[in-house]
Amino acid sequence: MTGADVLLIALGAVAVGAGVLVVTTKHLVRAGLYLVVCLGALAGDFLVLSAELVAWVQVLIYVGAVVVLLLFAVMLTRAPIGASDDLDRPGWPAALIGGGAGLGLTVLLVDAYRWSTVTLPPAGTAERLGEQIFQSWVLPFEVLSVLLLSALVGAIVLSRPDIGRAGPPSDGRVADLVDSEPGGRR
Repeated sequence: MTGADVLLIALGAVAVGAGVLVVTTKHLVRAGLYLVVCLGALAGDFLVLSAELVAWVQVLIYVGAVVVLLLFAVMLTRAPIGASDDLDRPGWPAALIGGGAGLGLTVLLVDAYRWSTVTLPPAGTAERLGEQIFQSWVLPFEVLSVLLLSALVGAIVLSRPDIGRAGPPSDGRVADLVDSEPGGRR
């Protein structure tokens, strides 16, 4: 076992541990921060596997954008930041389903490959990856960007109670604005 193997296993353990903390914590902001640790450990795994471009994309896109978007959505929607009673549900059904799915996938993969070795294609370059993304995968790439934009717009709409209201505000704010204008009309 080489040093790279030990580092890969250690980073994998950190990623799994942080992933477990993401789904078991009762604090929403802490869950977001544990997600940063999990995604950072995955980026470290990619670096150990000599996939530097994928590692930096992981850091820039997921850690830098998606988690920040998640935390801003929490702040914009005024969700409770501390421990929430809504998140206090029994965890055994989820553990049972997750464990069953993991065991099923393990059995499927062991049965499919029978511990045989798999030859890997030659290492890709950033140029080949860019050609694949912007030639073959440009439509899913753009659909994902529209999805993220609509999620951001939805978070803004949810955070503003005055958007989508049928009539004037019930607390008289419009009348106060008219009265406070210089030379206000009445």
